[in-house]
Amino acid sequence: MSVRDLQPNALWNHFADLNAVPRPSKKEERVRQFMIDFGNSLNLKTVEDAIGNVYIYKAATAGMENRPTVILQAHLDMVHQKNSDTTFDFDQQGIEMIVDGDWVRANGTTLGADNGIGVAAIMAILSSTDIPHPAIEAFFTVDEETGMTGAIKMDPSFLSGSILLNIDTEDDDELSIGCAGGIDTNTTYTYGQVPVEGETFTLSVRGLLGGHSGMDIDKGRGNANKWMARILWEMKQVTNIQLISFDGGSLRNAIPREATAVIASSDISAAKSVFEEISTTLKEEYVSIEPNCQFDLQTTTTSEQAMAENDFTKIISLLCSVHNGVYRMSPDIAGLVETSSSLARIIIKDGSFVSQSLQRSSVESTKREVCMVMRGAFENAGCHVEQTGDYPGWKPNPNSGILNVMENLYHELFNEKVQVKACHAGLECGILGKHLPGVDMISFGPNIRAAHSPDEKVQISSVQKFWNYYLETFKRIA
Repeated sequence: MSVRDLQPNALWNHFADLNAVPRPSKKEERVRQFMIDFGNSLNLKTVEDAIGNVYIYKAATAGMENRPTVILQAHLDMVHQKNSDTTFDFDQQGIEMIVDGDWVRANGTTLGADNGIGVAAIMAILSSTDIPHPAIEAFFTVDEETGMTGAIKMDPSFLSGSILLNIDTEDDDELSIGCAGGIDTNTTYTYGQVPVEGETFTLSVRGLLGGHSGMDIDKGRGNANKWMARILWEMKQVTNIQLISFDGGSLRNAIPREATAVIASSDISAAKSVFEEISTTLKEEYVSIEPNCQFDLQTTTTSEQAMAENDFTKIISLLCSVHNGVYRMSPDIAGLVETSSSLARIIIKDGSFVSQSLQRSSVESTKREVCMVMRGAFENAGCHVEQTGDYPGWKPNPNSGILNVMENLYHELFNEKVQVKACHAGLECGILGKHLPGVDMISFGPNIRAAHSPDEKVQISSVQKFWNYYLETFKRIA
């Protein structure tokens, strides 16, 4: 079965059309033009602001002209991740989708359901001829995944609606009314280099679950950067090794799934013995969480130089000690991660050490605290630190009018109580609320699993459930 055969047919066909267009963050030219062409093909007013966000306007259907105007919002870019054994060019190829039982997934890459399903759901309303709805302002942002610059630099004069539905939540039994803010900590360090002594070989950690560094940060998953640092530290305690290079993680907002390091040792048997021992230990520690983790050691050759001994000691100790994971749970909302940090990217090569990490919090003061912790650790090791991309959280409003409507509707349709939550992810609503004061916002969507990883998938039956809920919501807005 093809994705285009699924129901609701309009939504899935728009999703397939969208996924044929390469749309990496900061390279959204093609998908922006795709959306502009789409709006123009429907003879709907379509405009673009200075940062590249696209707005499409559709009048209310007959009988709903006096209802409040609704802003429908989703982001155009997607996270690009693939398995190491998958050959794929995200800049040139469309996503290869597979129907797998009740799920749609991709062939070894991220699927783009985050946030393509939201975009497709909006497109389906814009192209419909028989769905009743109030006036719609469709708002498609750019660069959500790598900096939220579309939301940060939006032009609020393009919007007049009083209700905003953000379609970027990944559980169909949840309504999100709050989210975390975040900030990036980027560091650099120039290290000394020395000639390589002994035999060289490559260490690799692969097969970790990875996932969203906000939504999945409390699930106890392995971080390949931290694992590799631990392996190197343990090896260094037993035998003399040199670090030649380290490449771990991929994207700032994804939990690292893979890491490789090239090292040299004059006592290869001792180094291999420690590697096997710590690999076994990690497998045992994470047997219930990371059942597919893989460790490999292969002899290699290199013309590069190694990191100087004093720098190696300092940097590997830093990577082992720097905070990664949940920093504080919310004292007010049960089960909510309040503050976290994820060590997302490590590159050590040719005399340069670079790191990227992302700190999140729904409380500004503890966001500053965890940023202080990260800055202090890296600066104490002599690194240059830049903290950028600061964006606010979204404070929950339990008295929201649209929340009341959608809570009651959910119970009526599904005979159960919807979960009203704040999430530990950087929804654009926090930023949009600063630009659109007084607009009543809520976020919802169908079940999406393993976002930001090649295991990403969206549930077909959940999309159908979401679709019915979505359409009925338009009828209840008054």
